[in-house]
Amino acid sequence: MKHFKITTISLVIFLCLGCNGFSQGNGEYDVYAVRDGDTIALTNSKDVRYIGIDTPETRKRVKGKWVWDPQPYAIKASDFNKSLVEGRKVKLEFDIEEQDRYGRWLCYVFVDGKMVNEELVRAGYAVVYTRHPNTKYRQRLLSAEKEAQNNKRGLWAKRKK
Repeated sequence: MKHFKITTISLVIFLCLGCNGFSQGNGEYDVYAVRDGDTIALTNSKDVRYIGIDTPETRKRVKGKWVWDPQPYAIKASDFNKSLVEGRKVKLEFDIEEQDRYGRWLCYVFVDGKMVNEELVRAGYAVVYTRHPNTKYRQRLLSAEKEAQNNKRGLWAKRKK
């Protein structure tokens, strides 16, 4: 009977850890769809929010419902994100926090050795938006943002240096 209790408790702990999305570790995953410029859906039913960046929104909440109302460059950011990751295998890298308040994984996303977060910033479709404690690549992202600004790409096209 004692062995049965220990086995049952171990099984419950194992199942709970597997269900919440944590403890998945860094690794490769298949992208099912692109939600917008900075969020993707994986074939394992998890959504991933890119760490360290923010892109213009395609939808906004009105009276408790999401409505289509794209901000400038939102569609371009989403399309560029699709061109990089949709239907592909991506490598995910977590920082300190593994998920946000919506249950999305918070990750740096890589394809063919390139960081997608950084590519979106470099193309001018995202701005750097780091929040403590997830700041591992902050300087790298800021350098890409400065490059986009200096070359007047995307969001920076009509702004002065």
